[in-house]
Amino acid sequence: MGGTGLVGRELITLLLADERYTVIALVRKPLAVIHKRLIQVTFNFDTPDSTVIAADEIFCCLGTTIKEAGSKPAFYKVDFEYPLSIAQTGFSNGAKKFALVSSMGANKNSGIFYNQTKGAIEEAVTRIGYESIFIFRPSILLGQRTTFRLGEMIGKMLMRSFDFLIPKKYKAIHASQVAKAMIATMNSKKTGLHILESDEIASIR
Repeated sequence: MGGTGLVGRELITLLLADERYTVIALVRKPLAVIHKRLIQVTFNFDTPDSTVIAADEIFCCLGTTIKEAGSKPAFYKVDFEYPLSIAQTGFSNGAKKFALVSSMGANKNSGIFYNQTKGAIEEAVTRIGYESIFIFRPSILLGQRTTFRLGEMIGKMLMRSFDFLIPKKYKAIHASQVAKAMIATMNSKKTGLHILESDEIASIR
């Protein structure tokens, strides 16, 4: 899920380069990628077809901003309701492992709605019963977005300028590194819940 986003695009590229994987991408509109091991399924997240949510591993890179979504309820739907629905259905259909791209600062008790929602979806997916759950909390993401985010652009510029002063946990991280870490942890044979902060994600090779 989320194959058109910054991390999702990098993840699909890496998965398709990995002979272990056949990739089923749930998309609203076709991706500009053609590959013999890529199956694109046009998917309506509001009226989901549960039969197509069947895989050994599920990678969730869905995410937006309140500004892009247009309202808090719309943001909540994309960042909480859709991922939870897919996670629950995937588990019911036999998936064993689930990886979720969350955010630094995720906390269900936060006074910031964005962080609160990220914390809520983290907690919700951990209750489903997956054999392995991997949650990734990257700092500001580097990479070429298809949409412009002014606040993120300013953050990137500041982080690059003062990189030497910023603790590793808060340094900007490239989306490709997050994608690489997702695949590595999925294949680590670790079970249970694993929450990776940005510096831990950056350390995975």
